[in-house]
Amino acid sequence: MNSSQDTIYATPHDQVADFAFDDRVAGVFSDMIKRSVPGYGQIISIIGDYAKRLVTPDSQVYDLGCSLGAATLSIRRHIEDRRCTIIAVDNSAAMIERCRENLAAYVSTVPVTLTCADIREVKIENASLVVLNFTLQFLPPEERDILLRRIYQGLNPGGALILSEKLRFADGTIQQLLDAQHLDFKRANGYSELEISQKRSALENVMKTDTLEQHYQRFARAGFTHANVWFQCFNFASMVAVK
Repeated sequence: MNSSQDTIYATPHDQVADFAFDDRVAGVFSDMIKRSVPGYGQIISIIGDYAKRLVTPDSQVYDLGCSLGAATLSIRRHIEDRRCTIIAVDNSAAMIERCRENLAAYVSTVPVTLTCADIREVKIENASLVVLNFTLQFLPPEERDILLRRIYQGLNPGGALILSEKLRFADGTIQQLLDAQHLDFKRANGYSELEISQKRSALENVMKTDTLEQHYQRFARAGFTHANVWFQCFNFASMVAVK
């Protein structure tokens, strides 16, 4: 996926606006997430491995908050000849347009339906796999349970939800330690103190993180009885829940 270098917050902003997945962010998103989320590439790769194991013939796969289509591409490479459709959804028209270009660059027999819509309004049905890759944290906290219940209801028995999120920690000492590790990760990837500070301000009002315990409780309320973390690096984790 082609992407320009992320320099959005490299110069001082008179007023830092709330973060939005607009055309400017879409143009640098691949670079941004690679330099901001430890383990992102590994998560994307292993989502494809999960798809190979979990996606059943004649079912549907949902990538909710698909952004540039990284998870969709990873899944698609592993489910040829299963007569499945991937439904990739994002509410950013800029993301959907670039996702369409990325998908067109790779030959595949697996159809992908790209939809520019609010993921809370998408009907989930006949699903063997649903992916929420760093997406739930951008929904209002009071609406997260509703979405997970709808996903659970739309999954076939044995189907799974893969949920990747930035975590918050109840233990203040652990929170400070892992936050410090994450900041060092971003510095090592070339972000300046100004960039780190301004992006933190931009995200403050739009990304509300949960603790791991809150995620487990939400899984249980939705109906899942099998759920666990399969990947964690610092304050970022990916979980799998099986119906």
